[in-house]
Amino acid sequence: MAAQFPAWQPHPEVLLLVGLLVAGYAIALTRVGPRTLPEGAPVATRLQISCFGLGAFAILLAAEWPMHDLAEGYLYSVHMVQHLTFTMVAAPLLLLGTPGWLARWLLSPRWLFRSVRWMSRFIPALVLFNVVIVLVHWPAMVDLTLRSGWAHFVAHAILLLSALIVWMPVVSPLPEIPRLVAPLRMAFLFLQSVVPTIPASFLTFGTHPLYRRYESLPKLWGLSALDDQLIAGLIMKIGAGLMLWALIAVIFFRWAAAEERGNRPGPGTRDLDRELTEMGLRA
Repeated sequence: MAAQFPAWQPHPEVLLLVGLLVAGYAIALTRVGPRTLPEGAPVATRLQISCFGLGAFAILLAAEWPMHDLAEGYLYSVHMVQHLTFTMVAAPLLLLGTPGWLARWLLSPRWLFRSVRWMSRFIPALVLFNVVIVLVHWPAMVDLTLRSGWAHFVAHAILLLSALIVWMPVVSPLPEIPRLVAPLRMAFLFLQSVVPTIPASFLTFGTHPLYRRYESLPKLWGLSALDDQLIAGLIMKIGAGLMLWALIAVIFFRWAAAEERGNRPGPGTRDLDRELTEMGLRA
């Protein structure tokens, strides 16, 4: 069933949530930061403010018209782009835009800090990411989110919150929850790029639509439900993989340049030994 491109339709709840996020960030920088930091210390750099603003804009882009309307009422492939925007763009930008003092203040409850610190380790973060990815793309869950606006909101909230934790080993703003050393960061991102290819393969090589709800929805541009599913699988497999591999390349070349300048085993090697020992991979 062919359909026309959805007409413009604002989503006030999305504007409200993103507005509250930005307003909370601004209030924290102007009210909380000056009371927390030594006098004269900058509360945030221009880069941090820019990253946080871009992260908030990415959430707005993914949750507003037209992406939201296309994802919810027409194409699963756009739904996949929406999820990648939350997890691969918005989450790391929000973390890069969060100063250390602000992250420490947000995690001030001891139970919350301990939970985030434990989940931000190599193995728990790897498991968390892939469990959430499988759950939010499970056919029954996808059909539920399309039927219920609240279920859709909760699924996206879980996706974004889990992505924030998963990116902590790579771009953590807190020394108390340190980033993995470069070799382990590359291994972590590599594994994150490999495991999602399993559910993506079901989408790419499936011989019938997996999502009944999308099978009954109108389609754009002459796409069938199976074509739409194939494109979604390619986006999940190739799009996400390319983004992660590009980041791996950046980390590798920066690490290689640092090692070349040092020309000897340095703190990075000692940190790697420590990380491997804590993971139980070295005596």
